[in-house]
This record gives sequence, structure tokens and C-alpha cells, in this order.
Amino acid sequence: MRLPIRLKLSTASAAAIAVGALAAGVGVPSASGSSAGAAQGSFAVPEAPISVTAKVVAGGVKVSWRQGSAASPAVTNFVVHGGPGSCPVVVSARARSAVMPIAKDRSSVQPSVQAVNAYGYSPETQSTRRLKVRAGGNYRNIQILQFSDFHGALEASSSNIGAAVLDSAFERDRRYSKSTFTAVSGDSIGGAPPISSAFEERPTIEALNLMKVDVSTFGNHEHDRDLAHLRRMIDLSNFKWTVANYSTLAPLKGKKHGTSSYVIVNRGGVKVGFVGMNTPETKDLVKPGNLSYAAGKEIAIGAGVGSVQGKIDAARKAGADVVIALVHQGWSSNEAGKALGPLITVAGQLRRVAGVYGGHTHQPYRSIVGPNPAVQTRNSGQQYSRLQICLNRKTGKIIGAAAEEVNRAELAAVRPDAATAKMVAGYQRQLGAKYDVKLGSVNGVFPRGGTPPVERSGETPMGDITADALRTAYGTDLVITNGGGIRDSLPSTGYIPNVKVVRPPGPAPYDVLLGDIMTVYPFSSNASTTTMTGQQLWKALENGVSKWPGDGRFPQISGFRFSFNPDLAVGSRVLSVTKPDGTPIAADAIEYTVTTLSYMVEGGDGYIGCFNQTAAKIHGPYEEPLIALLKADLAAGRVTAVPALDGRILRVGG
Repeated sequence: MRLPIRLKLSTASAAAIAVGALAAGVGVPSASGSSAGAAQGSFAVPEAPISVTAKVVAGGVKVSWRQGSAASPAVTNFVVHGGPGSCPVVVSARARSAVMPIAKDRSSVQPSVQAVNAYGYSPETQSTRRLKVRAGGNYRNIQILQFSDFHGALEASSSNIGAAVLDSAFERDRRYSKSTFTAVSGDSIGGAPPISSAFEERPTIEALNLMKVDVSTFGNHEHDRDLAHLRRMIDLSNFKWTVANYSTLAPLKGKKHGTSSYVIVNRGGVKVGFVGMNTPETKDLVKPGNLSYAAGKEIAIGAGVGSVQGKIDAARKAGADVVIALVHQGWSSNEAGKALGPLITVAGQLRRVAGVYGGHTHQPYRSIVGPNPAVQTRNSGQQYSRLQICLNRKTGKIIGAAAEEVNRAELAAVRPDAATAKMVAGYQRQLGAKYDVKLGSVNGVFPRGGTPPVERSGETPMGDITADALRTAYGTDLVITNGGGIRDSLPSTGYIPNVKVVRPPGPAPYDVLLGDIMTVYPFSSNASTTTMTGQQLWKALENGVSKWPGDGRFPQISGFRFSFNPDLAVGSRVLSVTKPDGTPIAADAIEYTVTTLSYMVEGGDGYIGCFNQTAAKIHGPYEEPLIALLKADLAAGRVTAVPALDGRILRVGG
């Protein structure tokens, strides 16, 4: 996973507001509360249309509106829809009215209008009354329910919906349309809390089966374990897997099921094709060898859209009425009126698709890119999306599509599905016997996340305490770990114990269980000791800051200090490297002992050639020294302190 959030607005205050909006969960940053700030160079989603009226006419319902205040960036489209089960229409920014067809099986509708620009959808404005209508025979609603980057978030929490409520919500939504399809755009497994990872991700696949998912593509985290494991997950799946930018699909064929370059699902008399695309960054983000299927052979993941477009066209030729692209690439940022990121690039290049779904960066996004709706949801089951598509069955043309986010707060009245809740509870009981073990207590919260994420952009207490514990345990000169390995705060918000514990927001100290640590560090990575030269250390640090801010390769360290300027040219961003006492460490041939992760020794996260592989010794899981530290403090009657930042990592500029 990467979170490359970088905002460039016209003023410092505008940028601060935009960052605050993202941190608060707003998918599209705004430099002012309204578009009226456009004259000052601020940018925002459009204001809602005004004066929306509707009346029944021949062919459907005529909806009229007026635009709100001037928008910056400019409005590109208006979307007219009637909610789930309706037949949306998309018109140009110049339009002030449109006739919305009536989908089959609809007897009433209350239309809404939304303005769209590059930053996203405006709030919707609904007409004043619900109209009785007569369904048109040629028009069909197609509904797509979609989510991404689930990461085994089976349990409900203060932020996550939970598998049981998601299951019920999907079942509720299917009642709106006979042609409802459920899809995932990658990273359902991997980077997951213990309730999934401790059972080799089987619970998550079982949950997706119970949710009646139709199809999924792969994300980089599906490859956190080897291909043999992934084949087992594919065999457990009642849904289909698809990806079009892999050099071969043969290694993804299990004993029962395989993977296709496209999938067609027929439901309610409508055939929907799905084509998947994974991020080409996967090779750098997973353990070396996890894409290997024979001696000297590994799956190559293409960066271009050529193979994906080819399979979209093939699915149409094979009879798909519409095609959906599941793209495990994400929106990155909104800068100076433009939306940026691989998802935006891909969505603008693909043709003859009804929707493009993103993932990977964990940031929500909804807009229309060229002719295509582009949608991305938050991670860990915090929300899902509903896309309503209007298909003219007579002509085969898509009339329009409307996307919406469904958030946790909107599902407060939805009762958890009993079967899914029972399945999750069963794994919780099994997990509790092993993980509900108190290791110690802490005097505060070790933070994680934010915009940009603290562990992926600078020094952070969790990085300091873990790296220091590793250096103490293995007695090396240096420690370098990756910030992307830190997956939760401590105490963990993602681990739900079966025993009574002290947790925020109550007064500290807070209990720390084994389950907390395994949720913070879910990847089962091993510590590795080896050597590196001063030259290799500088190279490693240059790699670590090369994609600042938000990339998982950002280094967390012990035994030295360094400063960097992310605004400088590639290869010259690291300004200084010193020992803790200030003695310079030159980029020379002097060797130092170092503790890192076996994954990084082998070149993971871009650390290729940074460590001496021939001298490497593999040890136990890298969280073990931290566990030992907590236990020692507990035995001595001490509360483990959240360490104060000591300036070991200093950013200049950026």
C-alpha cells in the first residue's frame, strides 16, 4: 500500500485546510468552505445545484435545475438520478435540464441532481416531491456494489463496518435491482489483523463468500505470501478472480479454480463483464520470490493499459452488455485544480467501460474522468460504493451512471447477518485463547496514520521503540526497518479482545495484549542481521525517502541520525548521516553491522543492493524484541513510556 498524498494549493492556509479535510475523512480536499473562494485561487468540489424541479413527460421524468456558485475547478458534468434502482443520466456542464428514463420495475421516483468536477461530486439536491411513474421497457438498472483494500477487517470497530453488517447491507441493496453485482478491486487479504492473518487469511475468504461477492481482482497484498498460498485462497473462493496485466495466469490455477483475464456474470437478464488490473509496483512491495512460479520465472505485471483494454474489448465481443474495470491503483492528490494519481490516468485511458474502480492508496474518490465514472473507497471496510448504471437494452448504450459512497454511520440501523457474525465470533474465540495475553501497559497512544501517515513521513514513537529494541536485542551498530510495516496504533484499534482491557479514551495506562502487537505488525517478517557499508547506508536512505511522503519504504531507524530534503533531485535528497553523537558517517567502504528485515535484505521495498546478503543471518519475528521489552517492564512493575521524539530523522523542506 502507498499513500502518496501531496497537496499544492495556492496559499499555505489553503493547503493546511486541505490536509485537515483529508485527515478528517473528506475524500476531496477543499481550500475553502465554498466555491466562492475560486477567485482567490482555492479549489473545491462544486456546490450543490439549486432550484431542482421534476415533472413526468413522454420518455421519463424531465428534471431541471440551476447551477450553484461558480466552481473551481470548473463543473464538467451534471448527474441526474433517483437513487438505487434508478436510471441515471449524465449531461454536460452546459445543460440545465435532462429527461431521466424510468428503469424497469420502478413505479415512483424522486430525482436528484449533482454537479461533478475533477475533485468530485457536489452534495445532491433532491426535487421537492416523489413522482408516480410508469416503467419504460427498454431501460434497465445495473447496480454495482464495490469495495477495496478490505485487509481482513472482519470485526466491527469505531471506524470499520465489519463483515456481518456489510453482508446485510449488500443483501438489502440487492433488493433495489435484480441486476446487482458485487466486486472487489484488490487487497482483501494481507496486511490484516490477527483474526485473518493468524488463520492464513481463510476467514476473510469465507466472509467474502458469505457476502456473495461475484468477482475480485488482485492487489499487491494478495501476494504477501507465496503463490501456493494464493492458489489455496483461490480454491476457497466461491467468487471469480480476474486480472489482465499479468504475463501469465497459469501459476494462479488451483486444484478447483483458476483466474481469468476477464469474467462475465449474468444476473437479472444482464451480462456484466469484469476486467482486473493490479499495480505494477507489486514486485517492489512484496517479498522477493512471491511472484516466482518456476526456476528463473516470475509473473510480470504490466504498467500500460493495452492488455486491459484488449480484455475489455474481448468481454464485449463475448456478450457483456457492460464492462467494469477493477483497477488496484489509486487517487493520489488534488493539486491546483487537477486530480492526480494512477487511477486517474488509467480511467482517462480506458474506453468502452461503464465504471473504473480503484484501490491501493486507501483514499476515497468519486468523479467522472473523460467518459468514465471513477470511484475509490476507503480501506478496511470503512465504506463501500454503489454505482447505478442506466442501460438502454434496445440500443445497447449506457445512458449514464451515478456513484455514491455508503458510510458506516448510514448503516447504524442495519442488523448484522447472523451467519457471518457467527463465523467471525468463532474465529474470535479461537484467537482469544492465543492473543488475549497481557504483555504490559503503556502511558499513552503510539500514533499511526494521518495525512501524510506519520510512520511513512518522519520519525515516530512506534518506529523508535521497535528499532531501539531490535538494536538492543541483536547488538548491531544500526537498525533500519520500513514504516509501512506499522499497520495500527498501539494500543491497537483493530484488535478486539475477548477480555476486559483498559483502552483509550479513558485515562492511561493502557493494557497491551499480544493481539495488539500482532495487529500493529501483521506481516510475520523475520529480523535479519548483516552488514552494510557507509555507501550502502546512504543508498538505503535515498531509497527510503525517494517517494516521500506516504510510501511504505520510508525508514524507521536506530543507532544513527539523518536529515533529508524531499524537494531535491533524485540521489541527492539525503543531506547528512551521523552517529548519535554527531560523528559523520561517510558514503564510503567502512562496514557497519545492521539489523533489518529479511524482506528488505532481499531487496523488498526497493532496498536492492543495500545490504550484504551473503552475511545475512535470519532470526525470529522482528516484533519479538518489542514483546520482550513490554514483558520486562510488566515484570518490573513499570509502565512502558511512549518515547519522546529525539530528532533522529530530520526533514528539511518538503
